[in-house]
Amino acid sequence: MTAILEMRSITKEFPGVKALSDVNLTVERGEVHAICGENGAGKSTLMKVLSGVYPHGTYDGEIVFEAEPVQFRSIGDSEHKGIVIIHQELALSPHLSLAENIFLGNELVGRGGLIDWHATNTEAQKLLARVGLGDNPAVRANEVGVGKQQLVEIAKALSKDVKLLILDEPTAALNDEDSAHLLDLIRHLKGQGITSIIISHKLNEIKAIADKVTVIRDGRTIETLVTDDVTEDRIIKAMVGRDLESRYPERDATIGDEVFRIEDWRVHHPTESGRVIIHDANLSVRAGEVVGIAGLMGAGRTELAMSVFGRSYGSHITGTAYLHGEPIDVRTVPAAIRAGLAYATEDRKRYGLNLIEDIKRNISAAALDKLVRRVLVDGEEEILVAEGYRKSMRIKTPTVNAVVGKLSGGNQQKVVLSKWLFTDPEVLILDEPTRGIDVGAKYEIYTIINQLAAAGKAVIVISSELPELLGICDRIYTLSEGRITGEFPIAEATPEALMQRMTQEKEADHVLAQ
Repeated sequence: MTAILEMRSITKEFPGVKALSDVNLTVERGEVHAICGENGAGKSTLMKVLSGVYPHGTYDGEIVFEAEPVQFRSIGDSEHKGIVIIHQELALSPHLSLAENIFLGNELVGRGGLIDWHATNTEAQKLLARVGLGDNPAVRANEVGVGKQQLVEIAKALSKDVKLLILDEPTAALNDEDSAHLLDLIRHLKGQGITSIIISHKLNEIKAIADKVTVIRDGRTIETLVTDDVTEDRIIKAMVGRDLESRYPERDATIGDEVFRIEDWRVHHPTESGRVIIHDANLSVRAGEVVGIAGLMGAGRTELAMSVFGRSYGSHITGTAYLHGEPIDVRTVPAAIRAGLAYATEDRKRYGLNLIEDIKRNISAAALDKLVRRVLVDGEEEILVAEGYRKSMRIKTPTVNAVVGKLSGGNQQKVVLSKWLFTDPEVLILDEPTRGIDVGAKYEIYTIINQLAAAGKAVIVISSELPELLGICDRIYTLSEGRITGEFPIAEATPEALMQRMTQEKEADHVLAQ
């Protein structure tokens, strides 16, 4: 094969930070090429250089595409050459139709300079079919799920005669079924001669889909490996610079008395009051214990957690929450925090952080009253608190004045955890705590969870990854269609047993309850 892309000695600096240092990347025509690295390694920065987000002149080095040196000054320039990037945060306009989104900025114009809507919808239908979607192109983007939105983004790329497709964490927010569909589509596009670059933290998917993988660490190219010839552990070693003897650190916590319990917890849909989302759930967690909640997409895991944390989801919520055996008030978020609960959301960018604020303001946000001196916030104390968490949580930034939105995903997650640890909770609910972060950062998060348990905290972890729950939990509940269908001590938990209860239909659940 011949190279479709060469990036030679790419160096990119930001004020005080060298994000890329002499990075080299070669991608062969028609292959699927993965890029791996820890959060903050420079993967997305490299792709932004390639796609023109960081225009020529703002970096050093050379880009050669289809044997010709190129100098992209905008995304439009790179797309004109056939390079299309799909970012992790999907960029569809929610209130426009699928067809409008596909041709947004690339409209099909008819006579008189007006948009030809018949041609737009017809071509959109063909492109949707090409990515495996049979949806009506007139449907609005916010009326289809995240998995389908990702496919619409690819259809949009195909409308631009894409030659090199770049996908940044394409399956991070997808369930297993949607992820498998997307990987099949990438294989299909490869068969049509389209070259793909995939940035991903999911090493099993990289092994399944990629021909080669280039590892970047600390802004430098480490090596390029043929995926058929290497193991996941070999890739991890290149990413983190050392062997991870285990993906999950050893647990050494003493489990004590019950800390938190909910009984007969029932939650109705926020707008459809007749629809029950959580059916009479009973759940408990003890001091020093890590309890997992396993369930498929739509099972109600996040809805359960949010309803408990200040009724931030749902309506007509009934049931009782107990702390140390005494009923507690969790009817509002401030009340839940005062009672000793903390909830780290699965969507840190939308609900967990203020992305335009700095680290110190984000960390202090949930417990600002602890810093108030004579009506005003003590700014010096706020800095000291944030500095303490920056060091203890190993947040990779030189100052707590750094804007959170510019941090990597793993470092953002550490800021979220710092914010809730500052409230000094007795119960910490972690919803998808390692989503979208690399294996090295995951190990650090697992270590933090172990430290919390060792300190006597009660920890509840919601995760879509069964190996993760099996690796870090003492006990696991399964949830299906809003019902808790099983409870497993970790010694009895197997992927097969968990999946059986996670897919249990409500009819079988009624039989079980009799």
